[in-house]
Amino acid sequence: MKPLKRPARRSLLVAHVAVSVSWLGLTIGLLTLGLAAVLTDDTATAQAATRAMKIFGDWLVVPVALLSLLTGLVLALGTPWGLARHRWVWAKFWITLVTTALSIFSLRPGINEAAAGGVIDVDLVVGPAVATATYLFVTAVSVLKPWGLTRRGRRLRVSARSAKAVDERSLRRTA
Repeated sequence: MKPLKRPARRSLLVAHVAVSVSWLGLTIGLLTLGLAAVLTDDTATAQAATRAMKIFGDWLVVPVALLSLLTGLVLALGTPWGLARHRWVWAKFWITLVTTALSIFSLRPGINEAAAGGVIDVDLVVGPAVATATYLFVTAVSVLKPWGLTRRGRRLRVSARSAKAVDERSLRRTA
């Protein structure tokens, strides 16, 4: 993929951060509603919390998860960070891919089942709690950028250095 021009890269970065933060906020909201449903003795409150979780799950979980995955993938492919050059980018990609799949195929169906059947159990808390912890971890990885280059990244860096050295030698004056 061709490198993104600066305005496109910056706009996409803002979109990615906004969507990713929204995903984190969404899971915190789902966690709060799940806790309310599980901890309350009032059945009306529990039902209202699960219905609210269903609305968030039906309308927001899938688009936010997919947008986060898509914007992150385009950023990785369109910037020097690359997708498989740095371990932190590679880890973020796989974590986001897995959490997107879990959000779509596990979290949403669990919320829908609880809302439809009125089954209030700890699963309404576990899924959003794990998701929140995961997104906080991914946020920390984004900020700290740990672990260095992958094997592919080291190989690309060495080949770029040797190509640069060849270019510098060809620019030297000859006597």
